[in-house]
Amino acid sequence: MARQWGPSMRAAEKAGCVVSASRAGQAEAGSWSCSGVILSRYPDLVLCHGGIFTPFLRAGSAALTAAGAAFLPGDSCGDDLRLHVQWGPAAASLAGRAERGRPGLCTPQCAGPEPGPPARPGGGRLLQPPRPAELLLLLSCPAFRAHFARLFGGEAAEQWRFASAAPDDEVSEEEEEDQLRALGWFALLRLRPDPEEEAAAGEERGPVVAVASPGAVPKGAPLLACGSPFGAFCPDIFLNTLSRGVLSNAAGPLLLTDARCLPGTEGGGVFAARPAGALVALVAAPLCWKAREWVGLTLLCAAAPLLRAARAALGRLGPGTHALAALLPQEMGAVWGLPLRDPGPPWAAAAVLVECGTVWGSGVAVGPRLVVTCRHVAPREAARVLVRTTPPKSATIWGRVAFATQETSPYDVAVVSLEKDLHGVPLPVPAEHFHEGGAAGRGRSRLPTEQGA
Repeated sequence: MARQWGPSMRAAEKAGCVVSASRAGQAEAGSWSCSGVILSRYPDLVLCHGGIFTPFLRAGSAALTAAGAAFLPGDSCGDDLRLHVQWGPAAASLAGRAERGRPGLCTPQCAGPEPGPPARPGGGRLLQPPRPAELLLLLSCPAFRAHFARLFGGEAAEQWRFASAAPDDEVSEEEEEDQLRALGWFALLRLRPDPEEEAAAGEERGPVVAVASPGAVPKGAPLLACGSPFGAFCPDIFLNTLSRGVLSNAAGPLLLTDARCLPGTEGGGVFAARPAGALVALVAAPLCWKAREWVGLTLLCAAAPLLRAARAALGRLGPGTHALAALLPQEMGAVWGLPLRDPGPPWAAAAVLVECGTVWGSGVAVGPRLVVTCRHVAPREAARVLVRTTPPKSATIWGRVAFATQETSPYDVAVVSLEKDLHGVPLPVPAEHFHEGGAAGRGRSRLPTEQGA
């Protein structure tokens, strides 16, 4: 496992950083922070989440939802905006800084008479001092915003919530609206040059990460999320915290992962095990709720279309930014071409969404008009149940609960009888033999062939 994740962990920690925004001369006003990804060194380019910039927008957060707004130049924010970026350097960089008499920030645990490499997270380590940066542009991925509006907008919008606070926490409607408007927005920053470090950069110049085209990372592929929980709060402990998961699902550039992320990891990078260390996406929303119930999935925006949008925007900003577009990392792997949602393996198509009033859960189609789910999702008393299948054979069919176990039963099972047939859904055949310690679904069950389905 360590051999599989080693290159990705090194790439994630090398590229991870924290971005802080504050108002000049107004320390009492507080600061805003998020995670980010270092794209290039010397010049230093950083991509982070755009939510921390909403308090500084001259036209307010409404500018993010204006018709045709694909990017906003850096001067869209007020002159009082001050940005700083902080990251943990490699051991070689630390040695160079020490030789020049410019040590990084140090926690008490790593201070001592004997020199050595920086400690790993949790044990104290050297950090780069926060470096000033400038905002080049705010950008969004139009395809991400379109898919998000289609999947989470409309009449059911009140059932979904994407914010940094839980539904019961005290968050004003204005703050929540700002967070929702900025959900699909990111920011491209340029660090102010340090002539001394740039002169000693050597071979460290150029792109820091490689970017995987989403078509090269299939559904179910392992992912590594790298972000800093709580942003700039105590970076010597939380900077570049790692979380493993898989690519749970995809709708164009809108991706889902079960890797656990916390507030402050917005803008953090998500990397693939294969291609090793390739940047797949950035965290768009670490937490979400449906009908006031927490959903254990993190919402991502694919990195490849974001960088395409950044190149296009830099080309339109002016002659001074044209050269920066060439410094952005290039894509590797297959060309982007995912459908609205990858149907995945054939047994995944048998999974359906079951909704009963405000309660929802998963189910499995076991017959043309029969779905098995849990009793707590569709209880015996339910009058009507709505079943939705996944694309590309999308369907919405009503049904009723034909059978449900009692509340006192050790089995939490319900059977839903549908009013219409489920067309184009391969029905699984129950397994007949099991072996203790065997892998579920690996040689234990079978699916009908396409001709016999």
